[in-house]
Amino acid sequence: MSVGMVTSAALGAFSSHGDVGAVGAPGSASFDDGVYTVSASGYNMWFDRDEFHFVWTEVSGDVSIAASIAFEGAGADPHRKACLVVRATLDDDSAYADVAVHGDGLTSLQYRVAAGEITQEVQSNRSGPSRIELRRQGDFVTAFADGLPSGGSVKLALPDTYYVGLAVTSHLHDVVETARFSDVVVAPVEPHPTTLFSTLEIMDVASTDRRTVHVFEGWMEAPNWTADDRLVYNSEGRLFSIPAVDGPITPIDTGFADRCNNDHGLSPDGTRIAISDQSQDDGESVVYTVPIGGGEPTRITAGAPSYWHGWSPDGATLAFCGRRDDRFGIFTIPANGGEETRLTTAEHLDDGPEYSPDGRYIYFNSDRTGLMQIYRMAPDGSGLERVTDDDTGDWFPHVSPDGRWLVYIAFDAAVEGHPRDQQVELKLMDLVAGGTRTIASLFGGQGTMNVPSWSPDSTRFAFVSYAYL
Repeated sequence: MSVGMVTSAALGAFSSHGDVGAVGAPGSASFDDGVYTVSASGYNMWFDRDEFHFVWTEVSGDVSIAASIAFEGAGADPHRKACLVVRATLDDDSAYADVAVHGDGLTSLQYRVAAGEITQEVQSNRSGPSRIELRRQGDFVTAFADGLPSGGSVKLALPDTYYVGLAVTSHLHDVVETARFSDVVVAPVEPHPTTLFSTLEIMDVASTDRRTVHVFEGWMEAPNWTADDRLVYNSEGRLFSIPAVDGPITPIDTGFADRCNNDHGLSPDGTRIAISDQSQDDGESVVYTVPIGGGEPTRITAGAPSYWHGWSPDGATLAFCGRRDDRFGIFTIPANGGEETRLTTAEHLDDGPEYSPDGRYIYFNSDRTGLMQIYRMAPDGSGLERVTDDDTGDWFPHVSPDGRWLVYIAFDAAVEGHPRDQQVELKLMDLVAGGTRTIASLFGGQGTMNVPSWSPDSTRFAFVSYAYL
């Protein structure tokens, strides 16, 4: 709980300050010549409770807070934090989000979705920024570093009136550290933002923490993870790759295929990539394969439209969604071309076919019962089983390489199809122990995670989130 709150008319943009949580030593705050100096002890702002010193004011609506931050001294712990915060209450276990600059330069968007829940984070790919901002827009909070989004947004429900302010924690229960906040601006967020940013992210399955690989202005979609730790993605009809730890972006030559959609994926041996391209056949999607190093495409499907989604573990067969005789279904075809085989004939849409790593199943999504759900079947189309039975529209199942996990994207049941610009959830199913849980709520949709994106060691997967800012 909060202790020792002090109301002061000499705090500039803020009304009060005080310690939150059972800190080991009292904190303090002052405002002089445009600079806020905040000192605090506290074990951390993390897990299910916090200890820190908070300088705050109450606000409502959409708000931005921005500042430049500098620590005093070398610091006793590299994980001391200076933060810009939005917070539901002054309790130590409150729902909150902050952009935190650590003593070692690590910058993260941290958040607790509800009181008493475990804190999660989206790590930025920028270290030690000179200026940071935290922006609350509707149900989403976004962090900025040096004027650009530092990573993906997070969904956070806050009450009509909530707290915004400055926070410091030393990361040591009874050690006091100090940070200075200058050029602090608290202001309403302008409505109707129009600039789209796409954030390529990685989720750690064990912690559900997110790490930013790269932030793009405009649309990018559909990351695949290569054996040498690169991410292949689609943007504006072409394919590119980027190191999974960020770095130089490399175009992938796909020859005449310059209208690739976001259905693409790597062969099991990593030598080829299957693409779905709309540059021929009157703009209908056709499946091709291209050498991973680039080159002219080899056409695989004679019929169109065809949208690639899966490659059999032995590399011999491709699975795709196609429309034939005005009906969509799941098909397979030899990876070098040949006769296609139709596996499903449901009246409604079957989509997103992907092989399990052991080759026993093809997982896919279908709205054959009225709401899109996940199913699986044998590779010859027999033995149909329903995998999910919930109240969301479930799309694009991806099984981890070790066969343990199934991750998929879930839309609100009222959403038709899988459009862009939606509030969605990423859900994780344990195929061994059972059980499903939501591991992220974000602004995304089509292109967020519609192709296989697991790391080779099954500990992480890549996805894309979006934000209009």
